[in-house]
Amino acid sequence: MKNVHIATVIAAVAAHFGYLIYLPSGGFLALRWRRTFWLHLPAVCWGIGVVAMDLPCPLTTLEQRARRSAGMDPLPETGFVGRYVAGVVFPANRTRVAQALAFIAAAVSWIALAVQTRRAE
Repeated sequence: MKNVHIATVIAAVAAHFGYLIYLPSGGFLALRWRRTFWLHLPAVCWGIGVVAMDLPCPLTTLEQRARRSAGMDPLPETGFVGRYVAGVVFPANRTRVAQALAFIAAAVSWIALAVQTRRAE
Protein backbone atom coordinates (compact mmCIF):
# COMPACT_ATOMS: atom_id res chain seq x y z
CA MET A 1 0.00 0.00 0.00
CA LYS A 2 2.94 2.31 0.65
CA ASN A 3 3.85 2.07 -3.05
CA VAL A 4 0.40 3.39 -4.00
CA HIS A 5 0.93 6.44 -1.81
CA ILE A 6 4.42 7.02 -3.22
CA ALA A 7 2.99 6.74 -6.75
CA THR A 8 0.33 9.30 -5.77
CA VAL A 9 3.06 11.69 -4.57
CA ILE A 10 4.91 11.26 -7.87
CA ALA A 11 1.71 11.81 -9.88
CA ALA A 12 0.84 14.94 -7.88
CA VAL A 13 4.35 16.35 -8.38
CA ALA A 14 4.22 15.60 -12.13
CA ALA A 15 0.76 17.20 -12.44
CA HIS A 16 2.01 20.26 -10.54
CA PHE A 17 5.00 20.69 -12.85
CA GLY A 18 2.71 20.23 -15.86
CA TYR A 19 0.40 22.93 -14.56
CA LEU A 20 3.28 25.31 -13.84
CA ILE A 21 4.51 24.86 -17.42
CA TYR A 22 1.02 25.13 -18.93
CA LEU A 23 -0.01 28.31 -17.10
CA PRO A 24 2.44 30.66 -18.88
CA SER A 25 2.54 28.71 -22.17
CA GLY A 26 -0.99 27.41 -22.73
CA GLY A 27 -2.19 30.60 -24.39
CA PHE A 28 0.61 30.30 -26.92
CA LEU A 29 -0.58 26.78 -27.70
CA ALA A 30 -4.00 28.31 -28.36
CA LEU A 31 -2.45 30.41 -31.11
CA ARG A 32 -2.04 27.12 -33.00
CA TRP A 33 -4.94 25.14 -31.55
CA ARG A 34 -7.68 27.65 -30.73
CA ARG A 35 -9.93 25.26 -28.83
CA THR A 36 -7.27 24.79 -26.17
CA PHE A 37 -7.94 28.35 -25.02
CA TRP A 38 -10.97 26.97 -23.16
CA LEU A 39 -8.63 24.76 -21.15
CA HIS A 40 -6.22 27.60 -20.52
CA LEU A 41 -8.85 30.05 -19.27
CA PRO A 42 -9.83 28.04 -16.16
CA ALA A 43 -6.17 27.15 -15.54
CA VAL A 44 -5.25 30.84 -15.36
CA CYS A 45 -8.33 31.68 -13.28
CA TRP A 46 -7.43 28.93 -10.82
CA GLY A 47 -3.84 30.20 -10.64
CA ILE A 48 -5.07 33.70 -9.88
CA GLY A 49 -7.30 32.29 -7.15
CA VAL A 50 -4.44 30.36 -5.56
CA VAL A 51 -2.05 33.33 -5.70
CA ALA A 52 -4.36 36.29 -5.06
CA MET A 53 -7.04 34.76 -2.84
CA ASP A 54 -4.87 32.13 -1.15
CA LEU A 55 -7.15 29.26 -2.22
CA PRO A 56 -5.81 25.86 -1.25
CA CYS A 57 -4.31 23.88 -4.12
CA PRO A 58 -5.90 20.43 -4.42
CA LEU A 59 -2.66 18.96 -5.79
CA THR A 60 -0.76 20.16 -2.73
CA THR A 61 -3.45 18.72 -0.47
CA LEU A 62 -3.30 15.40 -2.35
CA GLU A 63 0.48 15.26 -2.15
CA GLN A 64 0.48 16.18 1.54
CA ARG A 65 -1.96 13.36 2.38
CA ALA A 66 -0.10 10.83 0.24
CA ARG A 67 3.24 11.83 1.82
CA ARG A 68 1.77 11.34 5.28
CA SER A 69 0.31 7.94 4.33
CA ALA A 70 3.62 6.86 2.78
CA GLY A 71 5.55 7.87 5.92
CA MET A 72 7.40 10.66 4.08
CA ASP A 73 8.33 14.06 5.48
CA PRO A 74 5.58 16.66 4.99
CA LEU A 75 5.86 19.52 2.55
CA PRO A 76 7.15 22.78 4.03
CA GLU A 77 4.72 25.60 4.83
CA THR A 78 5.45 27.02 1.37
CA GLY A 79 4.02 23.85 -0.20
CA PHE A 80 4.96 22.46 -3.58
CA VAL A 81 6.64 25.64 -4.83
CA GLY A 82 8.77 25.93 -1.71
CA ARG A 83 9.80 22.27 -1.86
CA TYR A 84 10.51 21.73 -5.55
CA VAL A 85 10.66 25.05 -7.41
CA ALA A 86 11.82 28.04 -5.34
CA GLY A 87 15.58 28.12 -5.12
CA VAL A 88 15.87 25.69 -8.04
CA VAL A 89 14.03 27.30 -10.97
CA PHE A 90 14.22 30.85 -9.60
CA PRO A 91 15.75 32.42 -6.48
CA ALA A 92 13.88 31.38 -3.32
CA ASN A 93 12.97 34.93 -2.38
CA ARG A 94 11.53 35.74 -5.83
CA THR A 95 8.37 33.61 -5.87
CA ARG A 96 6.05 36.61 -6.37
CA VAL A 97 8.17 37.85 -9.30
CA ALA A 98 8.03 34.40 -10.92
CA GLN A 99 4.26 34.27 -10.42
CA ALA A 100 3.84 37.73 -11.94
CA LEU A 101 5.96 36.77 -14.95
CA ALA A 102 3.87 33.63 -15.50
CA PHE A 103 0.65 35.65 -15.49
CA ILE A 104 2.20 38.29 -17.75
CA ALA A 105 3.16 35.55 -20.23
CA ALA A 106 -0.43 34.27 -20.15
CA ALA A 107 -1.77 37.79 -20.72
CA VAL A 108 0.62 38.39 -23.63
CA SER A 109 -0.50 35.12 -25.22
CA TRP A 110 -4.16 36.12 -24.86
CA ILE A 111 -3.46 39.51 -26.45
CA ALA A 112 -1.69 37.76 -29.33
CA LEU A 113 -4.65 35.41 -29.67
CA ALA A 114 -7.08 38.35 -29.78
CA VAL A 115 -4.97 40.09 -32.46
CA GLN A 116 -4.77 36.89 -34.48
CA THR A 117 -8.54 36.40 -34.20
CA ARG A 118 -9.26 39.97 -35.37
CA ARG A 119 -6.96 39.57 -38.36
CA ALA A 120 -8.74 36.37 -39.34
CA GLU A 121 -12.17 38.06 -39.35
